[in-house]
Amino acid sequence: MIDFAAAADLLLKNWAATARIAELPSEMRPGTRAEGYDAAAAVAARSGSAVAGWKIAATSEAGQKHINVDGPIIGRILKSRLLPDGSSVTLGGNIMRVAEAEFAFGFVKDMPPRPVPYAQEEALDAVGSLHLSIEIPDSRYTDFTKVGVAQLIADTACASWLVLGPAVNRPWRDLDLSAHAVKGLLNGAVRAEGAGKAVLGDPRRALTWFVNEAATYCGGVKAGQFVTTGTCIVPMAVAPGDEVTVDYGTLGIIACRIA
Repeated sequence: MIDFAAAADLLLKNWAATARIAELPSEMRPGTRAEGYDAAAAVAARSGSAVAGWKIAATSEAGQKHINVDGPIIGRILKSRLLPDGSSVTLGGNIMRVAEAEFAFGFVKDMPPRPVPYAQEEALDAVGSLHLSIEIPDSRYTDFTKVGVAQLIADTACASWLVLGPAVNRPWRDLDLSAHAVKGLLNGAVRAEGAGKAVLGDPRRALTWFVNEAATYCGGVKAGQFVTTGTCIVPMAVAPGDEVTVDYGTLGIIACRIA
């Protein structure tokens, strides 16, 4: 039997110390997607922090190749790792050292497990707000490209810091988010450009995929939580002292400073 509690404690110890392990020891190591999510649930439960929301990793083909998985995965965002727009983000010993631009959806309805998959219309009906966000991911593994999908899921899908903006105060439901342009700037200069289609073809499609993944493996989604749907741009390499700004056009901008 896999010791998920021990796996969680080891991952959390390394998270707190910004330290790395090659992989989880065999007695703690999940071997399937479902076991990975069980380990991730233990990480959240033993973290001492509430779960504020969720993230999707690897929603693009490039992202999947980067971490060597064959499809998207999800992770929990802890309240202790959530920052408001304009915050300073401590990079420390982060080994990924990138910033990502992501659309986020805020839920106003629970979406519990059920036998029939949720349709996109149902997922959108459960959403009350759209948010802009910047993710600064990280991994607790020395080489996150080699550990496989189950261990990546256990490690909260490379979650670390998330800068989350307030609810967008402009009409967004009728926008084609797949075609909506996004620009990433470092110290005032454009470094990356993309669009919502980078995330499974459309952020709304990514939202629907997430709702069903969470319902299948994680007990569903709760009202008051959110999900970030994956990076719309090629992740921007960052270093201490950088000013990161993401321009979402008519939907607004969000920024943070890397410390």
